[in-house]
Amino acid sequence: MRKYKFALTGCGRISYKHVNAISEIENAELVAVCDTKEERAKKKGEENNIPWYADYHKMLENEDVDIVNILVESGKHAEVFKEIVKYKKHIIVEKPMALTLSDADDMIKISDKVGIKIFVVKQNRFNAPVQLLRRALEEGRFGKLILGTVRVRWHRDQSYYDQDYWRGTWKYDGGVFTNQASHHLDLLEWMMGDVESVFAKSDTFLHKIEVEDTGVALFRFTNGALGTFEATTCTNPVDLEGSISILGENGTVEIGGFAVNEMKVWNFRDKKDYDKEAFNANYIPKNVYGSGHKEYIKNVLNAIENGTKGLVEGIEGRKSLELINAIYESIETGKEIFLIFKPKKCKLGNDYEKNI
Repeated sequence: MRKYKFALTGCGRISYKHVNAISEIENAELVAVCDTKEERAKKKGEENNIPWYADYHKMLENEDVDIVNILVESGKHAEVFKEIVKYKKHIIVEKPMALTLSDADDMIKISDKVGIKIFVVKQNRFNAPVQLLRRALEEGRFGKLILGTVRVRWHRDQSYYDQDYWRGTWKYDGGVFTNQASHHLDLLEWMMGDVESVFAKSDTFLHKIEVEDTGVALFRFTNGALGTFEATTCTNPVDLEGSISILGENGTVEIGGFAVNEMKVWNFRDKKDYDKEAFNANYIPKNVYGSGHKEYIKNVLNAIENGTKGLVEGIEGRKSLELINAIYESIETGKEIFLIFKPKKCKLGNDYEKNI
């Protein structure tokens, strides 16, 4: 496999995970970074001894790049994508791929038309305990699925929301469902299958923001199973957990820790040789982002090199966004929302004032 050259647009909080992951992959190389905040771009570029830019057009016109990682605020993912797609580089976009379903659909259609691949970052799928859970599911060890549960109990103080203009806004960010918990919604749907309907409620308890800091949701999956979801950034004084549990007629698995990193329960009626590996898969991440970015990017490179489908390309990344939109639609209408649907009351991706 040849070496692929990466460029980052956006040098904020998440960028270091991408920088570190790329640096650890033999056939990957970071060649340039960009941020509209010049001081951020300069710092990131100098730290990595690579060119830095305040304009991504100039970066892509001047640098030899294979893949562009879009790491700007969520509400600008689609805008930046539509501006840089003309350079015909493969694109990795941080979660969520966009805030509105119409933008996501446009991104998928445009990438197909131009002939590039678009990948959506869902690094928790590559956590070792999560991979073992997925293996058991694919082997049918659960039998009939009964209940899937996700809990995201994290801490964010007001200073977290105050550090950037876009945080905690409908137009550029969304609340705990969109920002902190979208990875976990993705995991729940990846394990349990497509969602038939959702009913949700939320509130804003401890932060001065437009969006929710706490929410709950109930799901009915198309296979008949049920799901529960709980998310908050009001856990004090520190992060508590980011967990998923799957219950079936023949087995139960729970992965806990604060970043779905620790196998808590692994119990099946039938026994397999790899069962002993389940608890060896545990690891302690430095933060809630976990350590899946490296394996995620390796999956991207394999898909590009071999012309195969990556684990989370555009359409797969759209699934969790549709579910998030349905959650907000339920909150606004007070009704159970059946998928597939067209958002009418969902505030996500829009100016807050227009929805009062």
